[in-house]
Amino acid sequence: MIKEFKDFIAKGNVMDMAVGIIIGAAFTAIVTSLVDDLINPIISLFTGGIDFSGLGVRLSDGEEGAVFAYGNFIMALINFLIIAWVVFLLVKMVNKVKDAAMAKEEEAPAADPGPSEKDLLVEIRDALVKK
Repeated sequence: MIKEFKDFIAKGNVMDMAVGIIIGAAFTAIVTSLVDDLINPIISLFTGGIDFSGLGVRLSDGEEGAVFAYGNFIMALINFLIIAWVVFLLVKMVNKVKDAAMAKEEEAPAADPGPSEKDLLVEIRDALVKK
């Protein structure tokens, strides 16, 4: 059972997935900081400094009552749209770089493959006929 587990962990797909998760977590921190520290302050300039996260309607009397916190939903929606836009731009940029690299590979002249099998057979036949 331990050998099977070692074989499972040693496979490339598992390691690739682990690296992807770690990079994704680091990227999440960067995008969250971008949204919270740079983009949301700009949005608050246009909304008059309104902090949507504090908006809500108290559904029952008293301090302990339930609150319909629609402001948190609005902020989550705004954050999602911003993050989705940033990820879209990054993927678009990566695809553009990939396409440029592929175009350079296609432009490179192909190595001379040499004579074909048919050409070699014709040469051998002609050489045998001359003897």
